[in-house]
This record gives sequence, structure tokens and C-alpha cells, in this order.
Amino acid sequence: MNNKFKFIENPGDHISDIKDYLFRILSNWKWFLVTIPVALAIAYYFNISAEKIYGLSNTIEVKEKSNPLFSSGTNIAFNWGGVSDQVESIRKALTSRSHNENVVKELEFYIDYLKDGRFRKEDVYGATPFKIKLQPNQYQLLNTLIKIDFIDNSTFNLSVDFDSEKTVKLINYKDQSTKNYTVNNLNFSQSFSSDEYINLPFLKGQISVLEKNDDLKGQTYYIQLNSVDQVTGKYQNIRATGLAGTSLIELSLTGANKNRLVDFLNKTVEVLAEVELEQKTNYARSTKEFIDAQFKNTSDSLKLIETNIEQFKQQNSIYDLSAQGGEIFSQTTGLDKMQKELSDRIAYFNNLENYIKTHKNYAKIPAPAIINIEDASIAEMVGNLTKLSIKNEKLSKEVTSNHPSLKLANQEIETARNVLLENLASLKEVTKVTLNNSLKRLNSYTYELNKLPNKEQKLLNFQRKYSLTESNFVFLMQKRYEADIAIAASVSDISMLDSAKDMGQGFILPRVSFNYMIALLLGIILPLFVIIAKEILDTRIHTAEDIERVSPIPILGIVGSNSAVNNLAVFLKPKSTVAESFRALRSNIQFLFVRKSKEKSKTVIVTSSVSGEGKTFVSINMATVFALGGKKTILVGLDLRKPKIFGDFELTNENGVVNFLIDEESIENIIQKTDIPNLDVITSGPIPPNPSELLISSATDELIGYLKENYDYIILDTPPIGLVSDAIELLKYADSTIYVVRQGYSQKGMLRMINEKYKKEEISNLSIVLNDFKIKSKYGYGYGYGYGYGYGAYGKYSNGYHENDKKTFLGKFLKRKK
Repeated sequence: MNNKFKFIENPGDHISDIKDYLFRILSNWKWFLVTIPVALAIAYYFNISAEKIYGLSNTIEVKEKSNPLFSSGTNIAFNWGGVSDQVESIRKALTSRSHNENVVKELEFYIDYLKDGRFRKEDVYGATPFKIKLQPNQYQLLNTLIKIDFIDNSTFNLSVDFDSEKTVKLINYKDQSTKNYTVNNLNFSQSFSSDEYINLPFLKGQISVLEKNDDLKGQTYYIQLNSVDQVTGKYQNIRATGLAGTSLIELSLTGANKNRLVDFLNKTVEVLAEVELEQKTNYARSTKEFIDAQFKNTSDSLKLIETNIEQFKQQNSIYDLSAQGGEIFSQTTGLDKMQKELSDRIAYFNNLENYIKTHKNYAKIPAPAIINIEDASIAEMVGNLTKLSIKNEKLSKEVTSNHPSLKLANQEIETARNVLLENLASLKEVTKVTLNNSLKRLNSYTYELNKLPNKEQKLLNFQRKYSLTESNFVFLMQKRYEADIAIAASVSDISMLDSAKDMGQGFILPRVSFNYMIALLLGIILPLFVIIAKEILDTRIHTAEDIERVSPIPILGIVGSNSAVNNLAVFLKPKSTVAESFRALRSNIQFLFVRKSKEKSKTVIVTSSVSGEGKTFVSINMATVFALGGKKTILVGLDLRKPKIFGDFELTNENGVVNFLIDEESIENIIQKTDIPNLDVITSGPIPPNPSELLISSATDELIGYLKENYDYIILDTPPIGLVSDAIELLKYADSTIYVVRQGYSQKGMLRMINEKYKKEEISNLSIVLNDFKIKSKYGYGYGYGYGYGYGAYGKYSNGYHENDKKTFLGKFLKRKK
């Protein structure tokens, strides 16, 4: 027989390995039967216990709007301050902390309305039969539950359980200040009526029961007051998404209470629209304030001049101007108006220049709407500087001072500021020249005026002042009217296109189907990982395939699990599958003997790696099966350190191999007869102090030589080859060596030493027997008892030949059916 091991690459082997691995995984179906329902149960509990989260949205339009009834020359708001926010700026504003803080304050979302739920206290905002109104500018209890137990529809009991806290915090919502309050009564409780003023050291306000409520008796609610900053942080996760290619923004928000979501989404648009409109009409308002102040002064001046003229006429008995005086009056009145207009223009230029030089925020530049400025570029520059300033102010709230966009905005403002100042200086010089020319023309009329009588001169001066003041008064009235109309007619650039509304939308979290799917996957994957890890870390031999993977030594056969009362399985149960497997081994081992030795006595050595692998069991039954086959057989116990075989045959171990080796007894005296025909036994004898030395002595050669002459088969039960060297010394006597491996007991690494000896051809006719084999679905059905040479445990022809084997429930059931 050629002992060299050859590796053959066969794709079918790989497929078989995969199938075998799948069988091993599927054999652990009980694990999956446990983990999958458990995982699904956990998912079910999570789905019913997790807080339901809803998602709502609304859509707004951002588009610059102007009133078509007014032109840019008359509509103050759009001429000087009509700056519309862009979509990106609106998106940033909607997610800013300051804006959301204003919305939270408007809606009083810092007040939580709660009710006991199945798993937690649920937010019942918008569904409570009452509402609390806090007294402004008073300190209120912070972050502590206030329990409301309704006695009837008009009275309730208010209680607070402070637990063990001696000191609690109070908050004043007007300025967000807090202070500590020392609790005197840890369990406060007091009854109040609806709308009754609650005046407690830690709570001041009123609880109003809403109309049209059902019977409230016995119902319990909770109120909790939170800080504005704490609540604002929850709503800054609002998403403002610009719709590509449009001026539309979609706002979306998630939360546990749909009423809160609806109110917040709609109120945030309302608040932002108000702020945007206020900024948009900012210049119209500042213009109106300026006009109102000037209008009052002009009105007072006009009344005073009118009174002075009446008094002068009565005192000097002069009631009208002469023809020459009327001519002079008509000429000088026009020049007076021009001088007034030019003087006002220069004064505005000085005021505007001073404002720009002394201020850094140009959002409130003095409005020039009441001044007729011929150069339209000034108005355009003022509007541009205003627009840049508003943009910079909003940007500074959203980014840090070192942000590139803010630095760029500051540079744009500085450039626009310098250009405006240069134009103002140039225009101011031109206006001064025009004013000087008008003064020269007026001086020429002063000479003519001096020719008139003194009384008429004074009356003419009074009327000139009155006419100038009156024209200014009419002009201011017109501008104030325009400013009022501009403010009233202005509309916000932000409008609601689709408001948020509760239309019965289902919750978005938890995702029920997704959670079940994840649970199912985890229920499969987790035990799968455990099974794979167990298989990877398992170093024991379970199947003949395992042996083939780690050893080139051929497999002689497979022996099943012994169900007999002792190791005499073949003798006690000759029709059992175990007995049949040993008969298969008897047939298979014949192929290992060389032709020359077939007619001579054959010596079979049985060994293993370690104790406990069934070496003695295989030795006894191999000897038995040869003896029952009519061959004169002797079983020799050469495991001098741990003798065993005598007990199964009910023999004594007083005299044995050791006694002969030390020359105490002859060979004939140590041979013992058994109840099994043709089978004799030599036990080990007393345990010697030097077993190795005894086995390598010449007496061992004499013993084996004698046995070969008198027996057909000699079965040597040797010590484990992996523990002591005794068995190695005895291999020279072997015609065939059986190496026993036990299923689920022997380690794969134990075969390394015997593999090396086999590859080096130090051992001849070596083969492996897989012992204590139990058929399990996870190890496949590749071999069966007898390694395919016998009938097998579940072979086609085994029925009726095997008895006393353990039958599975399935086997019994199928047999009963048949």
C-alpha cells in the first residue's frame, strides 16, 4: 500500500464542504426558533412603547411685492427702504435661535401640558380641557411637575410633590432671570376654582376651564414650566428646504404632538412675515416720524406768523400791499422757496454725512423722502447701503465674525459708504453755489423793497414768511399722507402658500415594518454568528470528513456508540449496528495485510492519542469479532500504566504481561481463557515502576514470537501514543496499526504527531477508526457505520438484522406507520 498522501483538487469536494457547513448551521434550528420570536417580541414591545413621532410641513413663498398704486417717486417705503429678503436669508432666519425664541414666547410653548400614558407622560397640548395663564413679570416654578386633579368641572386640586428637594428654581419669563426658592412643605396641595387667581410663592396665575367639556371629575393632568432656552433648542431642528428653481420654501418639523407642530409651523411664518414687513417699512416709518416732528414745528410757526400779521394790520391800519409791493412780493416769494429748499437740502446732506461718519449700522439712515434731491444716484446709493446693512445685520447673527461671507459683506458696506460720502461732498458744493446765486438775485430785490414805505415793508416781510411757511406746511402734509399710505399699503414678501394642518397623518417613528425586518435579521444573524464562531473555535473531530481534512491517514471504518452494559458489545449484542461495524472493520483490515503474511499470524496494534478515546473498547471488540469468525485470537493488554481489559471479561489482573517480563511467570501461566470461543486474554498484570524498560526488553520479543506461533490474530492494546512512548516501541511488531479517534472528544491537533510519522513512513499499514459515532443531522450522512462497507445504521438492508439499538421517535413513528 502506498502511504504517500496526495491532495486532489476536486470542485465537488468544495461543494460538499459548503453543503456540510449548511447542514451544520441548519441543524441548530432550535436556536433560530428561540432567537427569532424573541427578537420579534422585542421589536413589538419597542413599536408599542416608543414615543410616536409625527412629521408635518407647510410651504411659503418668498417674492418681492410692491403696491402698483404707487410709483417709486411717491411711495416712500419702496423708494427708500423696500428691501426684500432672498430665499437663503429667509431659510437662515427660520432656523436661527432668536427667531425660534420669539415663536416659543408667542405660543407659550415653555408650558407643557401632560397626562399619564401607558408608558410615559404624554404631551396633550391642544387637547386639554383647561389653559393656564401666568401672571407676567412674576417668578414661576421651573422644571417641576404640577399636578391638576379635577374635583368637578369648576374646581380642581393643585398639588406639587417636591420629593426631597429643599430648594427649587423659579423663573421670570419677562427677563428670563431665575432665583432659588426654599420649600417649606414638600407635599403641597390646595384646591382652587376655575379662573381663581393662584397666588402661591412658586406659582402665580389662573387656570381657566374651557367651555363645552365633558365630566372632568377624576381626570388628572400635569403642567410643567420650562426655560425658554431649553424649549427653543428643541425647535431649532426645523428644516427649511428651498425648492429648486422656485422662490418656495418647505418647512418641516417632527414631534410627538401634532397640535404643537401645526401651531409652531404656522406661527413661525407669521412671526417672520411680521418682522420682515417691519424691516421693509422701516424707512417709511422713520420718514413719518421725521415728518411728524417737522409738521408740528411748521404748524406752530404758521399759527404764530398768522397771529403776528393780524396784530400788525390792526395796529398800523394797513390791510393790503400796493401794486409795486405786490410785484416785489411775487418775485421774492419764489426766491424764498428756492432758498428754503436749497438750505434744507444742504442741511440734510450735512446730517446724512454726519450720520454715516458717526454710525456703523446704516439700517436707520435719516430718510430723504421729504427733500427734493435732483441727483437720483444719491437715493440709489442710500438704498443700496441700507440693503447691505440689513443683510450684514442678519448675517452677523448666523455666522462668526471671521466667516468669509461676513467679511465680504463688511467690505461691500465700506465701499458703498465711501462712494456715498464722495457723492455727498460733490453734490453739497454744487448746491451751495446754487444757493449763493439765489441770494444774489434776492439782494437785487431788496434794493427795490427799501423804496417802499416802512409799514408796507414790514407787512411784505410778514407775508413772505407766511407764504414760505405755508408752502412748507402743505408739502409736509402731502409727504405725511404719502408715508401713511406707503406703510398701510406695504405687504410682506413672505406669504403662506400651504399652511400646516393635521389631516390624520400617521406617525413616522417608530418605523414598524423596518423594526420588524431588523429584528428578523438580528434574530437570524446573531445566532448565525454564534454558530459560526462555535464551529470555527471547535477543534474537536466530529465526522470522517474532519479527519480527512487534517490527516492523510486512511480511515478504516466508523464505530457507533456502545449501548451495551460493558465493552463486550459484539459478544453481548451480535446483531447490533456496533457489532456490524466491527465486522466491517474485520473485512476492511484484510486489505491492509500484505500477501505474504495473509497465511501467517497477524498482529494488530490498537492505540490512540490520549486516554478516553475508546482504544480498549476497539481492542476488545476487534479481538471478539476475529474470534467469533473462527480465528484463534489473543488479546494482550500492554497498557502497563493503566490496565483495563480484565474487568470486562471478569478476570483477575494478578498475573499478566508484567509477571512474564520480570521472569516471575511463564507465558502459559499468564494466558487466561474467556467465555468467548477462540478468544484468550493476557492482562497487564501489576503496575510496574518501569513500564517502558520492560516493553523494550528481549522478553517482549519472546512473548510476541510465542503468540505468533500459537494464534491466528494477536490484538495488542497499547498505551496512548500521544502521552507515552511505549506504543511507539511496540509498532515494530504490528502487521497493521489501528489509530482510534473518538467523535466529539479527540482534538484535531492530536493527529499532528501521527501524521508526521505516517508521512515519513515510520509506521506501516496505519489506519484510523472513528469511534463512538452518533449520527446527527448537523454532521451530514456521508459515511454511516462501517464507512460504507457494511450495511450501515440506516442502510437499505439493515432492517431485521440489527436489534436492541436505540430508535429515535421519528424512527418509531415511521415504523408504526408501516
